[in-house]
Amino acid sequence: MTESNFSYKVAALYHFAVVDDPGALKPEILAACEANGLKGTILLAPEGINGTIAGESSGIDAVISFLRSLPQFAGLEVKYSAANDMPFLRMKVRLKKEIVTMGVNGIDAARAKGDYVDPLDWNAMISDPDTVVIDTRNAYEVAIGSFEGAINPDTETFRDFPTWFDDFAKQLQEKSDKQPKIAMFCTGGIRCEKATAYVKAQGFDDVHHLKGGILKYLENVPEENSQWNGDCFLFDQRVAVGHGLKQSDYDQCHACRMPLNAEERASERYVPGEACPHCYDSRTEEQRERYRERQRQVEKAAQEGREHLGTI
Repeated sequence: MTESNFSYKVAALYHFAVVDDPGALKPEILAACEANGLKGTILLAPEGINGTIAGESSGIDAVISFLRSLPQFAGLEVKYSAANDMPFLRMKVRLKKEIVTMGVNGIDAARAKGDYVDPLDWNAMISDPDTVVIDTRNAYEVAIGSFEGAINPDTETFRDFPTWFDDFAKQLQEKSDKQPKIAMFCTGGIRCEKATAYVKAQGFDDVHHLKGGILKYLENVPEENSQWNGDCFLFDQRVAVGHGLKQSDYDQCHACRMPLNAEERASERYVPGEACPHCYDSRTEEQRERYRERQRQVEKAAQEGREHLGTI
């Protein structure tokens, strides 16, 4: 990524840590972000921090330095990318019960997670035939790209992962009494890190996850050496990136969240803001009218030269 070629620097950040009083940190972090002209969302919870922020390079660098100066977040994990347009509309810092919602009490990702695997060592691990490789992302994310041979849990949300893994663990135990080596990955590292803590809590010991997630892998591993197929879905207006974190040619269906390539957008079943080939037959007329009204508001805002606040 050559930041000088883009208008905005984007930082995806997270860190699992014990945070005794998230409410006390909220105004400090918000003030630092606003003072540096940043936009995006940061989540604070007793288990840590998570978020994506964007702005001028100097502003991003200042806020990351500030966050790392806080004792809880000295080990903050950050993935950088760039964008031609500001991908967020405003700056928010929110208090949450979890920085990534799994919905299972007692999972301690700050102190009981699996082992990190450096992106440059990841190929060797997933090439081992004795390694069980699990994609911890949701089905609509996996649809446009994943690692060769990775298992797709086919989940709709991260809350579904524990139930899926409980069933999968029974299958593993039926196949062999020996515990397998398990390697997990996700977009930026946060979901798979928490997933490793859950898997270890179920009695599995040889558990690993890709440090920095797919984004760090795509940034550091040359395309000619890569075992990644496709593109990586993102939760902002860029929709997806490929090797070198270059923005890919995808849009997203508002109705079902599926990423859409050029061929799908050319389909007669693609109606911007309303439906796509993946969900055209599965939405009620009431739902479609709601989507149509939202799309009308988006188009009206564009005609008036303003951003529609519901687009992020």
